[in-house]
This record gives sequence, C-alpha cells and structure tokens, in this order.
Amino acid sequence: MRDVAARAGVSTKTVSRVFNDDPHVLPHTRAEVEKAMRELNYVPNVMATTFRSGRASVIGVAVPDIVDPFFAAIARAIEDAARAHGISTMVTSLGDDPDDERPSLESMLGRKLTGLVVAPVGDDHSWLERWREHTPIVFVDRGPVDLVTDTFTEDDEHGAHLATSRLIEHGHRRIAYVGDVVRLSTETKRFEGWRRAQSESGIPFDPELAALEVADRDAAAAAIARLKALSDPPTAIFSANARSSMALVHVLREHPMALIGFGDFPMADTLTPSISVIDQDPARLGTLAAERIFARLAGGDAEDLQSSTVLDVTLVERESSRVPAPDREQPVPSTP
Repeated sequence: MRDVAARAGVSTKTVSRVFNDDPHVLPHTRAEVEKAMRELNYVPNVMATTFRSGRASVIGVAVPDIVDPFFAAIARAIEDAARAHGISTMVTSLGDDPDDERPSLESMLGRKLTGLVVAPVGDDHSWLERWREHTPIVFVDRGPVDLVTDTFTEDDEHGAHLATSRLIEHGHRRIAYVGDVVRLSTETKRFEGWRRAQSESGIPFDPELAALEVADRDAAAAAIARLKALSDPPTAIFSANARSSMALVHVLREHPMALIGFGDFPMADTLTPSISVIDQDPARLGTLAAERIFARLAGGDAEDLQSSTVLDVTLVERESSRVPAPDREQPVPSTP
C-alpha cells in the first residue's frame, strides 16, 4: 500500500479509502490511485485487513444440504454477491439433526466472520443473541426460533394453497400431501395451506392422505404404495419440497398422478410429464441475504431496514398438474 501511495502522491489512508470505494475521494485522486494500483498489480493484504478490523473477510453460509439444488442456488448467489465486494464465502451443510446445528454454527462464528447466513434446522436459536451483537446474522428460507434477526422467507402457506387450489380446479378431490420433516416451519405452513385450500372447497380433511419423511426413492415408493391401497386413493399429489418431488417422479412413472411440487429443481421442465412447481427463486433469497449483511456492516439499523421479509412465490404450471382425474372424480368449477 505504501508503494501505491508513493506512486500516486497520496497518503496510505487515501489508498485505503479508494480501495474501499469511499465516495468522498475526489475523482482525479481516485483515478491516480487506481492507475498506480494497476501499474503495481496491487493486491490487498487480506490478513492485515482482518487483524485491523478484528473480522475475517469471509461470509459463512450454513444450509441443511449443499447438494440440494435449492440450497446450492442460495449459496451460489451469496458467493456471487460476496465476490463483488472482495469477500469470500465458507459453506457448510448442517444435515437434518437439530442437535448438530449449534456446534456447526459456533465453529464458523469462532472464525470472526464478516457475516453469517443460515437456513436453519434447529429449534432454538436464542443462544445466537450474543453473537448477533457484533456479527450480522441473516436467516433464509426458515425463520429463527426465539431470536429476532434479519430473515428472508417465502410465503409457504400461500404457495401450498395456490398449488392445491389449482389441482382442485383440475377436478381432483383426493389430493395427497407428500413431505419430509413437518416439524420445520416451512413444511408446517405448507401443510396448513394444503388443508385450507381443501376446506375452502368443501373437501373434508383426511389425515390418511398425508405422507411424511419422504426424502428418497424407497420412501416415495412406500408412500405411493400406501396411498394407492386406500379405499379411496388420491388422484393428485401436492409435494411439499423439491427433495420429495425428485423422489416421487421416479415412482410416478409406474403410477401416474397429477403433481405440483413446492420448489423447482434441475430438469423438472424436461421430464415427461414436465413437473409443475411453486417457484421460490432461491437466487433472490441468497442475494437479498448477502445485501442485508453489507447493509448492516454499513451501519443500517432496525429503523432503516425491515427485519423480517416474506417473498412472494409463483405457480409455474407444466404438464404434471394437468394429468386428468379418473371419471369417478367430479370436476369442481374454477373460482372466478
């Protein structure tokens, strides 16, 4: 930095201000410093920056499963936004066990991160309060439990209601719910949306139509076999998450039923039939989370920034939602 300052004829403080994009640097001065940086091929000393600020130039990203396309898209969006600010990311998978969440997050926070983005699996986050005092923490997809912090979630209940209502409009009155971990807030709300849509159409609730813990092909096959064996089996399925949907598509080749899943996934639009989905836009979730961290670092407070944000979801209708109900089903007129 001293070499850049000497070549540009400014102080090292001015070089630092240019590098950090301080808007108060005069245009001519900025141009001279940037020219000196290019000529000297200047690369900032990240370790020195960390020691001065007491904070690593890293955003932590903790999601249930980094292989899951939804969470991978969130992580990628955060990485892209962080890179634009000269910051790297550290990504970890939390798994499905709530007891594993705290030690994993504490291990990351112990590195004095620039910020942390979490898609939680646990059922108590009150312990994060002491960390939040000096590290921006943003929750995505699922809200925290017993903690008030920045949160970006989707309208899960509305999305499930929208999907189930569309299946009803297509003539189905026996609609199964296939999900995974229903204790999580996302699936709890989606379950309620599924129930509400049927109730509003005069369809009584039948708990036998709910199949839970469907996260792989074997579980999907067992769930479909049980549902098909009912005295009045379902003719359509609302799948509460992309992992369940991906498990189901292999089984439904042998047992065709109408299907709408919550969450898009790779190649869903190229399958036969193509899969109708509620689109969550995970890239937007990740971008907003990263932007919120930078806003907090810049001094944004609760009066300037809304703490909890619920994003809209949309129905992307493809072929799978139009698989017709059997003749025994009487079509329900669409609501204007």
